[in-house]
Amino acid sequence: MNTPMSMLTSRGRVLPFSEKERTEEETGTLESSLLQLIEDNRRSSLQLREKTERSRKEAIRHAARTADLLVKAVNGGVEECFVNEKRIEAEIRSLAVTVARFGKQTDQWLAATHAVNSAVKEIGDFENWMKTMEFDCKKITAAIRNIHEDH
Repeated sequence: MNTPMSMLTSRGRVLPFSEKERTEEETGTLESSLLQLIEDNRRSSLQLREKTERSRKEAIRHAARTADLLVKAVNGGVEECFVNEKRIEAEIRSLAVTVARFGKQTDQWLAATHAVNSAVKEIGDFENWMKTMEFDCKKITAAIRNIHEDH
């Protein structure tokens, strides 16, 4: 500080005792004020650092919580899709078994209807043969009667 007293002291002039005390008191007060300012600055810097650290930790904690919630939200939908996919696959397997069973049953019915058709055809053929035989027998009988009547 450039007060007239400090200039006088700095130039090497010897001051009277009362002025010397006052200068030492001012210097002590100045030193204590500076020390107080340094201590206050250190304390406020520490508080600011602690507050910043707490805020940083809280922000990290909130970010982690948000990330967890987002992952759960996304995974919930994915999990539901996965469960639905498994259910659909099981239903597809069940339907494939049912279709195979119906296919076998249809083949059996088809074979049975072919057998019935063949039997009916054979019956029809047999019936036609019988009608033909009957007609032939009637012709033969008529011919024999005619021959027998002529003799």
